[in-house]
Amino acid sequence: MSNNVEEKILHGTTTVGIKAKDGVVLCADMRASAGYFIANNNTMKIQKIDLHAGLTLAGGVADAQNIVDILRYHANLHRVEKQGPISIHSLSRLCSLIFHQNRGYPFMADILVGGYDANGPALFNIDMFGSVEKKSYVTTGSGSPVAYGLLEEEYREDLTVEEAKKIALRAVKAAIVRNIGTGDGINIAIMDKDGFRLLTDEQKKAVIEL
Repeated sequence: MSNNVEEKILHGTTTVGIKAKDGVVLCADMRASAGYFIANNNTMKIQKIDLHAGLTLAGGVADAQNIVDILRYHANLHRVEKQGPISIHSLSRLCSLIFHQNRGYPFMADILVGGYDANGPALFNIDMFGSVEKKSYVTTGSGSPVAYGLLEEEYREDLTVEEAKKIALRAVKAAIVRNIGTGDGINIAIMDKDGFRLLTDEQKKAVIEL
């Protein structure tokens, strides 16, 4: 991957995904930057795909939003035709196919897909070349080296969602402190047997001082 492409994908964000034993947590900062210019300080990098699934965006906002729209369409179509939700694995494979079909003019994005289906919680990382990796925890973006340090120290296979959301918030907060491209607040979403939901500011403050 050329340095130019790598910079477009990695600069200016931190996203974190953690699979707990009872659900999945997705967390991201809210800054969209272009080089050292802060283009937007209220960017929603966590997107709901269906009632049980969501994803995080890192990279080009327009490219990533295009992928979100396609995944939402197919998730809704599956729910109507099959009378049930699409599996998280199928959603991640579909995302991979979208990247692969556009490899001539690649989407500049790195996606985390997570959710809770009939098989329980699942988390996948899909890169711009369409590679799919099943993950227990993962972080993307320019702040990821900092976030990985905390995740690798504190992740356990028996984490609950309540524990995982605290670790995810702390990981993104650490990246905000140490990475110039990351900042302007944190969003966090939980996907468990009760479906997808974003935490409110009050709920986030109850977990960690932001």
